[in-house]
Amino acid sequence: MKQDLREALQHRILTGDGAMGTYLYQMGFPVGVSYEEFNVLRPEVIGGVHRRYYEAGARLIETNTFSANVEKLSKYGLESDVELINRAGVRLARASVGHDAYVVGAVGPIRAARRKGVRTATVRTALSQQIGFLLDEGVDGILLETFLDMEEMLLALRAVRQSSNVPVICQFAVEDGGSTQDGVRLFEAFSRLQGEGADVVGFNCRTGPNGIMRSIDALDGASQLPFSVFPNAGIPDYVDGQYTYSATPAYFAATARRFADHGARVIGGCCGTTPEHIAAIAAALDGYVPALQGATVLDKPAAPHDSGPSVSVSSAPVPPAAPPEAEEPSIVALVRQRHTVIVELDPPRDLDITKFMEGAAALKDAKADALTMADNSLAVTRMSNIALASLVKERAGIRPLIHVACRDRNLIGTQSHMMGLDALGIDHVLAVTGDPARFGDLPGSSSVYDLTSFEMIKMIRQLNEGMAFSGKPLKQKAKFVIGAAFNPNIKHLDKAVQRLERKIASGADYIMTQPVYDPALIERIAEATGHIQVPIFIGVMPLASGRNAEYLHNEVPGIQLSDEVRQRMAGLEGEAGRAEGVQIATELIDAIMPHFNGIYLMTPFMFYEMTVQLTEHIWLKSGRFTNEKRE
Repeated sequence: MKQDLREALQHRILTGDGAMGTYLYQMGFPVGVSYEEFNVLRPEVIGGVHRRYYEAGARLIETNTFSANVEKLSKYGLESDVELINRAGVRLARASVGHDAYVVGAVGPIRAARRKGVRTATVRTALSQQIGFLLDEGVDGILLETFLDMEEMLLALRAVRQSSNVPVICQFAVEDGGSTQDGVRLFEAFSRLQGEGADVVGFNCRTGPNGIMRSIDALDGASQLPFSVFPNAGIPDYVDGQYTYSATPAYFAATARRFADHGARVIGGCCGTTPEHIAAIAAALDGYVPALQGATVLDKPAAPHDSGPSVSVSSAPVPPAAPPEAEEPSIVALVRQRHTVIVELDPPRDLDITKFMEGAAALKDAKADALTMADNSLAVTRMSNIALASLVKERAGIRPLIHVACRDRNLIGTQSHMMGLDALGIDHVLAVTGDPARFGDLPGSSSVYDLTSFEMIKMIRQLNEGMAFSGKPLKQKAKFVIGAAFNPNIKHLDKAVQRLERKIASGADYIMTQPVYDPALIERIAEATGHIQVPIFIGVMPLASGRNAEYLHNEVPGIQLSDEVRQRMAGLEGEAGRAEGVQIATELIDAIMPHFNGIYLMTPFMFYEMTVQLTEHIWLKSGRFTNEKRE
């Protein structure tokens, strides 16, 4: 006889299943339809997915009912089919897996995305209705997943507890650690959930394994309940209208052991994961015996958005400096003559710009040729790069180069944005697609994508010709120097070069690559792009720690580290990690300089001292400056 789920969670670790929606998308089913309706329309498809996860080793199977509530189904005219879809979801899961698997009813939030204004009474009624049908079909437990705020999670948990004592797993989707979206600290949220009858607490979606590790760390061992983790397969990439995920099954196997070591009792996958990821988790946990206690205090991982060690904030503003002269040569003109350095410094995520401006001043002093600022990279909200670009130009006296993402602005907003840049005299830009909004810190926001990066380049070029996006003549011409992004970290470099050629044909003046960590790849890039006439800036991002290296390699689209670099960074943290990161970056720069004049340095976690050091190394190696001349 199968052990009760609640009892099983005390004595073993259960491998959960993986994604349903993104897996169906990968199988070729279109977005914009109700995948939950497939329980009725395409039962063989849903049953097949359940079966693949079970055969991969999953023993906690979620019903395909995440959005099967009346509010979400009404979007598709299915509000009268709530009972039919939920009951079918439970029966399909039961029929598709073995008797040793636990089937849990999956329930998602109603107030996510654009439904935040739904009244509490409406939410309570909709959740209670759906949960009632799942319980009536005899699920082994209820999984409340991807909830953003504490209020709605409590509504759902209470709906279960009012009519059943089945085990309940409560999972939040949080971004960057410490609180729910409605401001409740995680340790308080989990304590309240325990008091209300939750059996397991945890996290899913919004981030990959590294981000969920940070969220667990934010608990600081405060939760006495077992916890569950269902990470995404890293951050999705959006190329030519398709979403792809970079975290490999092998990476999930390694992180599964780490989660288990820290007390996880259910380990599965969310967006982007496949049966291969689940098989890797199951294999890694085979024979693993959990400790008797729940979650423990974790070693703090290197976070992708850390701002570095705390520093005292001075209220004194950075002294103004003279702006660059109007006739200063463009980046393109400079790089055709000598080695040229662009340094990226991320805009802050709060209102304090002190450290950012200190970094800008330090990089100006190091003689960097331009300071580049991303446009809410990874779909995480940061200060406007157009505002910071203006401040950098006026106060620090260094040329700003700003990224312009297709994600955030429609055609109207994009032209308006570009016209404002022209008025400010900010003429160096990089056109990028932009990471999808639903995977950032405000998942309810929309990804616009009125333009592709190719079309963005063409439109900016059109402004340079004195013509608005509408085709209407303008009274003067813009003078934008237009950059395009290039990712060489893919299996077929020739395909990436073909894409690059299309961007150049669209009007790109220069190219900036994703960070490269392999000297052999630098050689291949030089060979593959030898025919290209526009200058290329090869990206170098110094690593801050071993965990930072693994996060970038496994979770961030467009970045791939060599095995040698990962081995050199393994286990290094703090100053030791940063020192080795600078040494590796120095070696990469030495490999780049014989082939390319353009070098694009990316500052990790606002550790601008690292990119200052690398900039100075470039000047010493090129002979442009010596220490004596700079002083």
